[in-house]
This record gives sequence, structure tokens and C-alpha cells, in this order.
Amino acid sequence: MADTTSTRRRVKLYMLNEERQWDDQGTGHVSSIFVERLKGMSLQVRSETDGTVLLESKIQPDTMYQKQQETLIVWSEAANYDLALSFQEQAGCLEIWRKICQVQGKDPSVDITQDCLIDHGEHDEEFQEDSTIEDAPDAAQEIELPPCELSKLEEIWNIFTESSIQSTPIRKEKLSVAIENSGYIKKLLDLFHMCEDLDNMEGLHHLYEIFKNIFLLNRNELFEIMFSEETIFDVIGVLEHQPSSPQPSQHRTYLKETAKFKQVVPMTNKELLNKIHQTYRVQYIQDVILPTPSVFEENHLSSLTSFIFFNKVEIVSMIQEDEKFLSSLFTQLTSDDTEEAVRRDLVLFLKEFCTFSQTLQQDSRESFFKTLSSFGVLSAIEVILGLDDPQIKSAAIDIFSYIVEFSPSTVREFIMKEGQKQDDDDLLVNLVIDQMINDPDPELGGALQLMGVLKLLIDPENMIATSNKTEKSEFLVFFYKHSMHVLTAPLYANTSEGRLSKDDFQSAQLQSLILELLTFCIEHHTFHIKNYIISKDLLRRVLLLLKSRHRFLALCALRFMRKIVGIKDDFYYRYIIKGSLFKPIVEAFLENGTRYNLFNSAIIELFEFIKMVRLC
Repeated sequence: MADTTSTRRRVKLYMLNEERQWDDQGTGHVSSIFVERLKGMSLQVRSETDGTVLLESKIQPDTMYQKQQETLIVWSEAANYDLALSFQEQAGCLEIWRKICQVQGKDPSVDITQDCLIDHGEHDEEFQEDSTIEDAPDAAQEIELPPCELSKLEEIWNIFTESSIQSTPIRKEKLSVAIENSGYIKKLLDLFHMCEDLDNMEGLHHLYEIFKNIFLLNRNELFEIMFSEETIFDVIGVLEHQPSSPQPSQHRTYLKETAKFKQVVPMTNKELLNKIHQTYRVQYIQDVILPTPSVFEENHLSSLTSFIFFNKVEIVSMIQEDEKFLSSLFTQLTSDDTEEAVRRDLVLFLKEFCTFSQTLQQDSRESFFKTLSSFGVLSAIEVILGLDDPQIKSAAIDIFSYIVEFSPSTVREFIMKEGQKQDDDDLLVNLVIDQMINDPDPELGGALQLMGVLKLLIDPENMIATSNKTEKSEFLVFFYKHSMHVLTAPLYANTSEGRLSKDDFQSAQLQSLILELLTFCIEHHTFHIKNYIISKDLLRRVLLLLKSRHRFLALCALRFMRKIVGIKDDFYYRYIIKGSLFKPIVEAFLENGTRYNLFNSAIIELFEFIKMVRLC
């Protein structure tokens, strides 16, 4: 029984951030208890991992709670501070919903709580002198909507305009209930068809304003009606007739004829297909059709953001559970018989799939990437990086980045296993380094992204140490033996004759990225990088870059030297002194002359540091 209760009350806690995106705050178990500190019944969520309190929220009598999709409770505690509890089971959601309704004195059969009365007591400081007793019932009265007829369209428009952003939450809620209970949206869409057939532009403009204000009501139940398969294109049609636009937009034409959905692998799940179509169209409405945030404030559309967010969560979950679909996807992805155009679509689909996974919370995302790993996603990326198509490679790098950012240990384990049976040139990590070195982008945007990914892979801070093995020592030994020579190859090639063979901007930028990675290694891999620098005489090659006409590259070389000196290691000191490696720095200082610039200051700081630690 205890296990059943624990499962029933298991929730994911979300918070809406400043960018109006839902942030995962953790997984735990929710209860409704009296909290002495808050002096009232409260919702408390304790982490399932360590028992810490993730949330303590007093159930206020005037807070508006919404129950959505049978497993979700959403509410706002302050302006721009929205919270959501996503329940594992419907029974748990219903149990907590009843507790909330009990505290607020509401009927638990409703999907949204509200206050129907406004207290205008004689001692209320906010009570205005010109208020009358008749004002209070006005908010409590049900809103009666006019008949949905062309002759009443202006009257309808006036009602919806009055209930826009400036209206009270209670009035907006009552209007929402009236719209939902009377099936008013479908009646308005019938009017839209009449106005469009009659070319009644005034009526179409009124309908645009009406539907814009329906969006501003921010009610999930209304979104579900508007975004259903039967009505969504009609809603988009209404939004084509913006009064400020001289000509109607062609959004329906674009969505039906231009934006074609490709089934790269046949989908047999009709519910999944409908959810994908719906999410794309709703995202299009939010990103393209609706007015810009300065006109159409985003904080009044939190339910729309939530609608898209939880749709994406459902899509990822449904695809993840479809083993037949995933098996077919990865089989085609790695098959030699797959046409390049089909493979490109498969990779782009997988990238979009991984992008959607970012909406998942920690444990769900872990399950997601484990599923991908079980189907051989890293082997697939390896195959893709060996192709010549830049678009496919770019998408594969994005997928690889998602995996490394979430679980670098999984990638390291894969790399070391394949190292036992593959040549260095075919290793995944070396293919990634090669992609960084040969980035076709003149600005090296892809190379910069891959440098960040490689940093994550070789960062000891996220490596695991257990009683059986130490990931740090095993992987670093592997990396320096099989991959470091690939990373430093461009630097050695460019300085092979004791001077710079190439000093163009793109070459300089690439070498600065390599130096940044090597500087990171000096700071975090003290033993392995020291052996590599001394045995390969790497510092001598790096100091040749001081002669570059690109000052940023010369500064990178100087920073590399400064980092080595700052380690205060006798092996480094003997290597520097024996090789006369201060000489290139002194020569660069003299060549800089009397110019007082950053390069000059950096060299002076280096020698000041040496003087301070008494190395001379």
C-alpha cells in the first residue's frame, strides 16, 4: 500500500522561467499538509533522491489553480512566477486537486478554481468612494454571450475587448467558462466562414480581435478546442485577417501546400502523428502568426507555452516507446543502401527528436538517451561523420553535442570500447576532432561548438571514480595515446619549418581554438599534458605563433606559456631553461618596440610573476 501511495503522489515540479520556458525543478512526492511557518495548508514536494524540500506553497484562498490533461496542476504565485506539478498517475492528481478545492471551498468537479465574490467591506483600504453595492455582484454574475450572428458581431467584439488584458482575472475566467460551455468558438468559426464567403472585411477584422482576446484569456481548455484537428485551420484563417495588414496573410496555404510533413520512417501510431501535426501548427501560430511580444505580451500566454511544452514531452515519450519505429530508423540510418536524400531526412528528424528531448526532466532524459544508446546512436553518428554532406554532418554534431552534454561518461565508455578494435583514424572522438579542424565555416562556428564538446569529454570534473575503476585515469591515458596527436596535428604542420607556413585569419582562428583546448589541459591534466609537452617539445612550436600577424593568436601562445609557468612545476622549469624557451618571448617583446598594448602588458606580467616567485 505504501508503494502505491508513493507512486500515486510522485510528481515532476516545473517553474516557468523569464524566457517563458518550463524549467525542471526535480522529481519528488507531493503532500497537502499544515505548515506552521506558512500558517496554513500547503503543497509540499520533497525530493525523491535526498528528501530535501523542493516546494512549500501555501494554498491561498484567492489563488487560481488549473487542472489540465488529468495529470497536471498549474498556478501562479506572483507575477511571472508560474508553477506546475506533473503527476505520474491521474489518481494522485485528483487527490491533490480535491485537497486544494477543499481548502478554497470549491467543487472538485471543476478544472479551475476561482473566487466569485469581491469583498467591498467598509474598512477595505482599496474601496473607492464612488463604488456602490451594485458593483460587487457585477463580477459575480455569469456572463451571457449574445447570439452568434452577423448582426451581433460588433456587440460580441465589444464584450471580448472589455475582457482583454486590462480586465480582472475573475471576469476573464467567467468569459472563458461561458465560451467553453456554450460551444462559442465553433459558432464564431461558422461566422468566419460566412464573412469570408461574403468578403466582409469589417466582420473579419472584428473576428481577428475577438480571437486575439480569446488567446489572451490564457485558458488551456480553450486552446484544446481551437487546436483540435477540426478547428485549427479555421482559427489560423481568422488570424490571417489582421486589421493593420493591407492584405490577408496566406498562412493556411503555406501550412497545407508548402510545409510538407515527411514521414522518414512510416508511423503507425495515429495519435503520435496527430500530436506532431498539432504541435508544429501551434508552434507556427506562436512564432509566426501572433503579434510580437511588445504588442501581445508573452506573460499572458503562459498556457500556450505550456501546451506546446507538454505536447513535446508526449511526442518524445511516444516515440521512445515505439521500438519498431526506432529500430527501423537506425537501421536505415546506417545502411549502405540508404539514399543520401533519405539519410539526410533521417538525421534531421533525429536531431529534432533530440531537441524535443530537452523538454524532459532529468530522469526521463536519462531514460531517453539510454534508449538511443541501446539502438546504437553513437555508431550511427560515426557513420554520418564519415560522409561528405555538410548538412548531415552539422546535424550529427548537434546530436552528438546533446548526448555529450547530458552524459559524457556514456560517450567516453563507447570511445574506449571501440578503441580496442578500430584504428585511430576511425575512432569517434578523432572524427569529431577532424570535423573541428576541417570546419567549412569561415567563422569556424562549428569548430567553436565542437571545442566546447571536447572540453566536456576531457574534463576530469565530470569523470566517475568507483572502487573498480577510475574513469579519469583510463580515459585520459586513452585520449593522449590515440587522439592528442590528431588535435595538435595542424599546429605541428604549420610550424614544421621553424616558421609559420600559413598565417591567414581562418588558420589563426583554428590554432587559437586548439591552444585554448591545450591550455585547458594544462590546468586540468597536470601529469598527462606535462609528459606530452616535454616529450613532443610542444611549447617550442607554440611559441612560434608569437610571430603571427594576428595579435589574438600571439596572445593565445603567450597565455599558454603563462599557464605552464603558473603551475610552478620543476619539470616544466628545467624544460624551459634547457630549451631557452624564454628567448622567443624576449624577441617578441623587443619587436613590439615602444607600443604600449595588451601584448606588451602580458609579457611584462609574465616576467613580474617569475620575479615574484623567485624563479630567476
